[in-house]
Amino acid sequence: MTSRHQDEMKRAVAQAALDEIRAQLDRQTVLGVGSGSTVNHFIDLLGDYRHYFDGAVASSEASAERLRRNGITVLDLNSVGPLPLYIDGADEIDDDFCMIKGGGAALTREKIVAACSEHFICIADQTKRVPQLGTFPLPIEVIPMARSHVARQTVLLGFDPVYREGVITDNGNQILDLHSLMIEDPGAMETRLNDITGLVTNGIFAHRGADTLLLGTELGVERHVRL
Repeated sequence: MTSRHQDEMKRAVAQAALDEIRAQLDRQTVLGVGSGSTVNHFIDLLGDYRHYFDGAVASSEASAERLRRNGITVLDLNSVGPLPLYIDGADEIDDDFCMIKGGGAALTREKIVAACSEHFICIADQTKRVPQLGTFPLPIEVIPMARSHVARQTVLLGFDPVYREGVITDNGNQILDLHSLMIEDPGAMETRLNDITGLVTNGIFAHRGADTLLLGTELGVERHVRL
């Protein structure tokens, strides 16, 4: 699949997401908006409807900047109540709608916004759908002084951690990418990683997975709902 073809699928699924939520937009609505290339297409489309809703909470500084460029008001999560909708992508998503996220290093804020949202719509192209998580390296955000300690602990779990050099998260932390382990039980692994001191967030979204998946394919956009 060419990058141009994949980009076309991303644009198609972004349009499908807008169609999915358009009827729910009103002046009281605050949207949660994620990060990444597919979400960027969604933000650009959303700009045409900026007068139909109150604003958005962004999961990264990059998304916040793009929202503002499209004339959309960016709000602080602490100033709003629960979010009715969160739209975000995934690096991998399995048949149970568990995900790996964090390829863009925004996993902590993404997980916070997801936790505050009533409905999570994942938008992704067909290359992100997998039978089992783990082919994509699992990102974890770590406190800088704890990086080596956290890395050693993940080795005990069977991972091969690699420091993502030169990357500082929006929270001032660092990223380790965990390789070489397929994840048989995403929920259990999410919990085990959360127990490591110095680890801020891991990129498994199992306890709060997606509710709806809009999947861009060569034949069009497929809509799947978690049972």
